[in-house]
Amino acid sequence: MLRTQPNARFHTLAAGLVIAAGLYVNLSTIEWCLISLAIALVFAAEAFNTALEYLVDLTSPHPHPLAGKAKDAAAAAVLLTALGAAVLGILIFGPKI
Repeated sequence: MLRTQPNARFHTLAAGLVIAAGLYVNLSTIEWCLISLAIALVFAAEAFNTALEYLVDLTSPHPHPLAGKAKDAAAAAVLLTALGAAVLGILIFGPKI
């Protein structure tokens, strides 16, 4: 996934920065659990999105409106997960800044 998906590389960079920031501000155990869960959920959503894109490309090599909708829905799921992780980050890191 990291070799083929630019967004996965971006998420990896973002996760690394969040982990570094968490070490810097000395997050509590509960905060680390929440951050870890958010990171895992974003990567899981990205993996599901990648798998669905490959599957759609395999089964529908020619453009089809429903294939496009399936890909768009999977991409939206990644976006929503990333936005949720960002909100969590604001809630955790905001008071510490």
